[in-house]
Amino acid sequence: MNNLYPLKFNTIFKDKIWGGEKIKTLLGKNFSPLQNCGETWEISGVKSDVSVIANGPLHGISLADLLANEKEKLVGNKVYERFGNDFPLLIKFIDANDDLSIQVHPNDELAKKRHNSFGKTEMWYVIQADEGASLISGFNQNIDEAAYLEKFNSGNLSDVLNKEVTEAGDVFFLPAGRVHTIGKGLLIAEIQQSSDITYRIYDFDRVDDKGNKRELHVEEALAAIDYQFYDNYKTQYQPQKNEVVELVACQYFTTNILDFTENNLKDYSHLDSFVIHICLEGSYILKYGIEELPVNIGDCILIPATTNKVELVTNTGFKILETYIE
Repeated sequence: MNNLYPLKFNTIFKDKIWGGEKIKTLLGKNFSPLQNCGETWEISGVKSDVSVIANGPLHGISLADLLANEKEKLVGNKVYERFGNDFPLLIKFIDANDDLSIQVHPNDELAKKRHNSFGKTEMWYVIQADEGASLISGFNQNIDEAAYLEKFNSGNLSDVLNKEVTEAGDVFFLPAGRVHTIGKGLLIAEIQQSSDITYRIYDFDRVDDKGNKRELHVEEALAAIDYQFYDNYKTQYQPQKNEVVELVACQYFTTNILDFTENNLKDYSHLDSFVIHICLEGSYILKYGIEELPVNIGDCILIPATTNKVELVTNTGFKILETYIE
């Protein structure tokens, strides 16, 4: 097979009852013939929706086939030992033109037992927020299963949920088990474990175009929920120009933000991992060896573990999320 190089993939567009236009108007992605688009899957190894390479000699090959052939050359030795032929991360953009359902995701142990799947720990970076837009992350007080059910059954669950008015640049880390929802008016980049398991707790009694309500998973959610109250749900960080700023470090991914007005040379030889770039603003040329790849807002690039050095060359400046597994 061809030597590995930084990879772009064909975007997978998802029609959602709550989707809007920002995927097209702000990220420049044409989701026609869909009426609207709730989310895109940019890099996915989930079996139902595996990404396909869009650039270079490997064009047309699926991420799953590439991983099966290239193994640790693509993802790194430690990552391959841990995850084998399952690509461990799923990268999405989410446009909430309406509130998403209140939901929770199981952890690895519960997901393995019930679904033979990974759990779903995730993080959100808010790309754009309409004025007053908010989201829900966790509970606003100490609660247990009995108190939760009392609130749920009486229709007052929102009383105990932690609501956060949100603006561009906000970051939220959501370990598996944290009850959450993305609110109307938010455009978000999401980095998560490779899992599509969601327990929908409440969906605001919405119906689809056929008059059907979406399935709820009230009973399944009970064992998955982390009922603990936490002092702070928003990730605290200090934005800095032309510096690498760490946002999240957990066992599933480490994510940094790079807000640069100048060129940047990256040496990834110390990492035993692939690296993903998610372009949030601006543009750059990704140079590797004698080759180069243009990167624009909305692009997500998978840099193989064997590509140790890249240079980000920019005229406009750029803001990217950089994520990998340590």
